[in-house]
Amino acid sequence: MPRQILVIDDEKTILALLRQLFERQGYHVLTASDGNVGIQTFKNNPVDLVIVDLLMPGKDGIETIQELKCLDPAIKIIAISGGGIIQPDLYLKLARKFGAIYSFKKPIKNDKLLTFVVNLFANGS
Repeated sequence: MPRQILVIDDEKTILALLRQLFERQGYHVLTASDGNVGIQTFKNNPVDLVIVDLLMPGKDGIETIQELKCLDPAIKIIAISGGGIIQPDLYLKLARKFGAIYSFKKPIKNDKLLTFVVNLFANGS
C-alpha cells in the first residue's frame, strides 16, 4: 500500500503542486485548506506524514502541530512557511520545538523536499 501524505496549506497552488509532486512518486496525497479541516482529515484517514503550513487563517500551523501530536505523538510532521510579520526562520524554529521533524522555507525547493521525504520513508520511519 502506498504511503499516505496529508498536506495542509491555505494556498491552493501549494496544495496542487505538492499533490502532483508526491503522486508522481506513487504516494497517496490528501489535502486540507486549513488546520481545522486538516485535523478532521487526519482523524478520518491514517497517514504516514503531515506537511503543514504555519501561517493559515483559523487554526494556524503551530496549533495544528500541537493537536496532531496530541492525537498521535509518533506522527511525522514537516513544517513549511514563507514567513509573515516576522522572518520565516523564527516560525520554523518554533514548529520544530512543538514537534515538526524538519522545516522548509517557501518557496520550497521541490527536489530537496522530495529527497527528504523519500529518505524519511526509506529509513523505516
